[in-house]
Amino acid sequence: MSILEYNGAAIIGMSGKNCVAIASDNRLGISYQTVAMDFQKIFQMNDSLMVGLAGLASDVQTLDQLLRFRMNLYELREERQMTPRVFTNLLSTMLYEKRFGPYFCEPVIAGLDEEGKPFLSTMDLIGAQAAAKDFVVAGTCDGNLYGMCETLYKPDMEEEELFETIAQALLASVDRDALSGWGGVVHVITEKGIVSRELKGRQD
Repeated sequence: MSILEYNGAAIIGMSGKNCVAIASDNRLGISYQTVAMDFQKIFQMNDSLMVGLAGLASDVQTLDQLLRFRMNLYELREERQMTPRVFTNLLSTMLYEKRFGPYFCEPVIAGLDEEGKPFLSTMDLIGAQAAAKDFVVAGTCDGNLYGMCETLYKPDMEEEELFETIAQALLASVDRDALSGWGGVVHVITEKGIVSRELKGRQD
């Protein structure tokens, strides 16, 4: 088993019409043993930017703290909020710096850019970026997630339809994966703010 699969995760980022959503499961496990059902994997960086971290739980929490520190430094120095594109480059650089002893995390970045357009990006554990216009996935059931997203995704969805689509894609995918699941959480980012909803999933 890969070290990236040790704790289990499922994360999706999906774009809509002037909105973007990011969703994750809640499970924290040690291989096939479930330890907690409320583990946070998605972190808010500012009013229009969130990052999901799939991978080793200790590195997820370490990266979250490091990113907050770097974001605060940037805002103090520049006197403005970091855009999703700048944040992606920052995270990519941070991961590449540690390439010989990497953080075992696969990030998913979702946010709205300066023009209010959706921005989605993901990368591997050494920071090789892969941007997308429609959806990005990461975690132990990424094959299932890709299949569900390709089936359900439509361009230019409104907020409610985007929530329904990403929620169904997540729940259907984690039902077929023993390392992720136990409910989930969906965050929809719009120009008005962030709407967060919890999902109830199978607990077996």
